[in-house]
Amino acid sequence: MNICTRLTEYVRACFTGIWIESHEHHEALTEIAELCRDEQWQLATWDIDAGLNIPGQSEAEVTGSDPLAAIRAVNALVTPDGTAIIVLQNFHRFMQSAEVVQALSRQIIAGKQNRTIVVVLSPVVQIPTELEKMFVVVEHDLPDRDQLAEIARGIATEAGELPEGNALQLVLDASAGLTRMEAENAFSLSLVRQGCITADAVWELKTQTLKKSGLLSLYRGADDFSHLGGLTALKTFCKRALQQPSRDDPRKRPRGVLLLSPPGCGKSQFCKALGQEVGRPVLNLDVGNLLGSLVGQSEERTRQALRVIDAMAPCVAMIDEVEKAFSGLNGNGDSGVSSRMFGTFLSWLADHQSDVFVVCTANDVSKLPPEFGRSERFDGIFFLDLPGREQKNQIWDQYIRLFGLNPEQERPEDTDWTGAEIRSCCRLAGLLEMTLLEARLNVVPIAVTAAESVERLRTWANGRCLDADQPGIFHWESPRRKSRRSIKHLSSIN
Repeated sequence: MNICTRLTEYVRACFTGIWIESHEHHEALTEIAELCRDEQWQLATWDIDAGLNIPGQSEAEVTGSDPLAAIRAVNALVTPDGTAIIVLQNFHRFMQSAEVVQALSRQIIAGKQNRTIVVVLSPVVQIPTELEKMFVVVEHDLPDRDQLAEIARGIATEAGELPEGNALQLVLDASAGLTRMEAENAFSLSLVRQGCITADAVWELKTQTLKKSGLLSLYRGADDFSHLGGLTALKTFCKRALQQPSRDDPRKRPRGVLLLSPPGCGKSQFCKALGQEVGRPVLNLDVGNLLGSLVGQSEERTRQALRVIDAMAPCVAMIDEVEKAFSGLNGNGDSGVSSRMFGTFLSWLADHQSDVFVVCTANDVSKLPPEFGRSERFDGIFFLDLPGREQKNQIWDQYIRLFGLNPEQERPEDTDWTGAEIRSCCRLAGLLEMTLLEARLNVVPIAVTAAESVERLRTWANGRCLDADQPGIFHWESPRRKSRRSIKHLSSIN
């Protein structure tokens, strides 16, 4: 449902306070103006620079830049049987004023009698507590694939400038989530650089856009599954799920996986390699960046980040160490902010309709609430155990080649080593120009430093999680603990 349809319904139902969230004010104003002409509604617009603008009036008749005067000006447009609308651009900047809030409250209430509609057009939703029940929020959708294709055709007017078939689909995939202006800039930049529209320039601009938002980061690496040893069952599961033909029914799309393991077993690396393997961008959501100092800011940033993820579909969304991301779930110390953010994320995880494959990683399952891993939030919960002998050999071979080491040299004892520790040993050997046996003296495996945590995680995953290395359920038998040394009590001392 587009903005015109929603706005028409709300105006006819006499919703006198409407908040439109949009980063494309020109496009939104154009659509609103066309709607008002079709419906024969009176329209006025206001911003701090140009002041009040009423179509049909000269500049001499236009009121100045006083926000209070702009609110009251809508009453001058009232007709006996008509509807009057005033659009206040970027009016969230003035919501800290008690006078402005009171004037808006009175105008919205009075609008029920004379059919005057106050529309706030802003890139963010920051409604004061006094006005929360008076406004309805409408989102101005970003351009869809058809609109992006139309923009591309308008930019690429010469023969050979516009790709076709699968190449065009890659361009549209890359440009998903951009505004109309951003898409135009990206397509124009691609024409200047390469003479035709390609996805590379679009990805460059998209990366900059995400950096400016500060909510998400985009990963585009060259490593695929061939650079990741082991995890055979997990690789096969995710690749088959994501390489199925495109499905129009959101209910049939893959949703994602939850990865549990001790640190250093390749969870994050797997997620990055997955994007390259299936041709999807990897979006990294750092929950720490969502936290804000103002009341309600963290929750709003969470919703904004999830909207951006939806807009950038198809993609892979990675949330690393999710148990730490929402560490304040008990509500202590943050007035329940973490709980509300987590609730928003859970709702989106279960209900989102976009083609987003979510990969969450966790090192401590005890900190995750039971509802997080229920069915339909994830397609599977996998446990990544410490690598076995065959996997370790693959990892050794990979990193020995990467760091230019002698493949014939003796390798150290690697019992209970993770892939990260093997990489660390090879990196140190190359950095310090020593053998692997010498570098091994500088590596302390996590199975030693956090032995209790590793065993506890294995015990929990036993029979509950899928095995990342081989098809089926993960099974693990805890080795029998050695009995404590008995102390013989002597009956006598000679």
